[in-house]
Amino acid sequence: MDRVAMISLHTSPLDQPGTGDAGGMNVYVLELARRLGQQGVEVDIFTRATSSSLPATVEAAPGVLVRHVAAGPYEGLAKADLPAQLCAFAREVLRAEACQPVGHYDVVHSHYWLSGQVGMLARDRWQVPLVHSMHTMAKVKNAALATGDAPEPTARLIGEQQVVAAADVLVANTAQEAGQLVDLYEADPARVEVVHPGVDLGVFRPQDVAGARRQLGLPLDAHVLLFAGRIQPLKAPDVLLRAVAVLLELDPGLRSRLVVPVVGGPSGSGLEHPESLALLADELGLRDVVRFVPPVDRSTLACWYAAATLVAVPSHNESFGLVAVEAQAAGTPVVAAAVGGLTTVVADESSGLLVQGHDPRDWAHALRRVLEEPGLRERLGRGALAQAAHFAWERTASETLETYGRAASLMRTEVPA
Repeated sequence: MDRVAMISLHTSPLDQPGTGDAGGMNVYVLELARRLGQQGVEVDIFTRATSSSLPATVEAAPGVLVRHVAAGPYEGLAKADLPAQLCAFAREVLRAEACQPVGHYDVVHSHYWLSGQVGMLARDRWQVPLVHSMHTMAKVKNAALATGDAPEPTARLIGEQQVVAAADVLVANTAQEAGQLVDLYEADPARVEVVHPGVDLGVFRPQDVAGARRQLGLPLDAHVLLFAGRIQPLKAPDVLLRAVAVLLELDPGLRSRLVVPVVGGPSGSGLEHPESLALLADELGLRDVVRFVPPVDRSTLACWYAAATLVAVPSHNESFGLVAVEAQAAGTPVVAAAVGGLTTVVADESSGLLVQGHDPRDWAHALRRVLEEPGLRERLGRGALAQAAHFAWERTASETLETYGRAASLMRTEVPA
């Protein structure tokens, strides 16, 4: 494979993760593309332009070009509005390829169902295989809706089904996701490949805890219970706050040493009530322990992980859970919901603790164990480093390249309607 066309329509890999629609998928697309570039593959990433000031192309890394595609108004479009811009986006993608020699791209790799719709057209027009990564699935999300979240619309359900039928190979983050593709979307098991995402072990690594806390202005003797990610019902930061309230009921003496940083910004349905988490902190009497921190760059995020006593990932669903991997790479234990990819990422009782359900009392019990059980945090920290070592972007890129080759061998001349 010499050249790959990646499609990430609804969010740019250059956007700051932690707010808006930018999150783990943004990290995935950029880090995978970077590692493919290091292996001599040229990658063009097509994404929708969200500002007239953006250059047409940006070199994100050696061999990696981000192409900003004009499709609809630059600003003011929510993700729900984007299906109306699929034709305009696809037209510009096809036009960009038409300026190149025939056979310029060897494979199309689309990310999320909106991109898959464009990838289907590009596949047939260019006569190259389509590899698709779902990242999230409407049927899975609808089965575990958080309070305040609306079900995914029928248009998405239909669109995902079409992409699953059209893709030559589907890339699943975990074996569980592969099973969901087969069971819920009737995907052909022979066309589903499991490739774990990775973590940048050069950025996310153990650091001096005292130094990290000084840099962030945290007390050296504090119990730091960190949430990092987009603030929306799906990610369930409210579960952490409610658990902390229970924790303080059980042990009021913890308050003087407790710090609960929430690093991230509103996203998804959380944009409708961006102040809701702060109001909840007030309601629970936690404003003296909760710190709201806007999204930060990767090096600063790595510092937050290193400074934390533990990282909480209470999501209602995660296709993988990059925050959990990054935290473990810093040697920090994770307390996570036993859902989705988190059951693959976190080794229960070894690199962290998995909590069944979202009852605040169950979460408070797990948090208290890490804070008070003799030797547990140190043991989980060692296990966290060992667990994170299994996930590296270089391995992800190599396995993805193999998947591209397999997709070429499996490419059908006719696609199911």
